[in-house]
Amino acid sequence: MTSFSHLWPWIGLGLAALLVGGLLLGDLRGDRTVPRAYDMVWLAWAATAAYLIHQFEEHGIDAAGTPYAFRGMLCTTFGFADTSACAIPEAFITAVNIPVVWLAGPVSALLGLRWPAIALSYFNVPAINAVAHIGPAVATGSYNPGLLTALVLFLPMSLWAFRIALRRPDLGPRAVAATLAGGVALHGVLIASLAAYLAGWLSEAALIAIQIVNPVVPMLLVAAAAPRRPVPA
Repeated sequence: MTSFSHLWPWIGLGLAALLVGGLLLGDLRGDRTVPRAYDMVWLAWAATAAYLIHQFEEHGIDAAGTPYAFRGMLCTTFGFADTSACAIPEAFITAVNIPVVWLAGPVSALLGLRWPAIALSYFNVPAINAVAHIGPAVATGSYNPGLLTALVLFLPMSLWAFRIALRRPDLGPRAVAATLAGGVALHGVLIASLAAYLAGWLSEAALIAIQIVNPVVPMLLVAAAAPRRPVPA
């Protein structure tokens, strides 16, 4: 029987298909006076869909045809040559990915209906994650699980969202900088907590709990940098 750790990327791929349909055929804009591609709420939903697809490349089947490939790469990074003996729990992979995409994505888009800065804050994840994939690929000259979607989806979408945000007086450079800082903080907490767990300083329950609350950090940073200015209902 397939465990949930290996099943959820396939569920996410189905959710991505539904969301892409809604983005193209429905109207998920927060501001209906601007085109979809210029609306921060629509862009946050689009980033969520992109990340669901990215998760499938990482944890479903990657571009090389390898199933559940990202954990193997992560194990190698932390010094485990044999994946079967790797101490990184599959529950950690699930706990990182479900909250940061399935929960934080929709929450950011929905809160963005009144506070566009929160919708922008969601781009902390794809922007920094793109760097985390592209950097090692350039350094090693080799593919890593998630690289294709990082290049094709994350990089252009993040650059476009930041371009739009920089032109908006209610967002601007401070909100973009806070979004990037939030992404660095989120990934830093993720790596540091995993290292602490592997060193025996954290229990598995604490490791999982940290990943569940971690996506809130970027939202708070961006909210502080760009004070929430409610959009009239």
